[in-house]
Amino acid sequence: MADAPARRPRRDAQRNRAAILEAARASFAELGLEAPLGGIAKAAGIGAGTLYRHFPTREDLVAAVLDEHRVDLDARAAEVAERGLDPADALERWLDALEDWMTAYDGLPEPLRAAQAGECSPLRSSCATAIARTGEFLARAQEAGAARQGLDAETLFLAALGLAWVAEQSGTAPGPELRALLRGGWAA
Repeated sequence: MADAPARRPRRDAQRNRAAILEAARASFAELGLEAPLGGIAKAAGIGAGTLYRHFPTREDLVAAVLDEHRVDLDARAAEVAERGLDPADALERWLDALEDWMTAYDGLPEPLRAAQAGECSPLRSSCATAIARTGEFLARAQEAGAARQGLDAETLFLAALGLAWVAEQSGTAPGPELRALLRGGWAA
């Protein structure tokens, strides 16, 4: 028997999901990832049960919100690639974009680190996509002799994540001295 085509969610379910994501973005921006889920449900105009039907865990909700940020991250990657920068500058601009993505919300570096270390996290695919893109920029820089050979994309991703964590802990954006540390780690 052939598989039946997937049914689209009902309109009210689509509206609820969109409202939850909008409320989560606003709550995460204001309060960080520890924003109360009950408050997110209330801001979305739904009950907690509806929120949990759409997003059974906080990590599922964070992953959905980050998927929307990944679209922006992909756009920044395309912009960097299209600018015709030398490979070292392109890699540096990409790492800047990656750090912005990693610090979009207070508390985000830790779930990203945990997702990268674990296999079952809904955030894992976002990390894998970011690592793959990092690998593209890194490979070009390595081919140009601007980045150390033997360095891999996952290590560079984790270094940027560490920088994002340090920035979060210090309460400041990554400054030139922290960025110089990261560049010192990959530059040839």
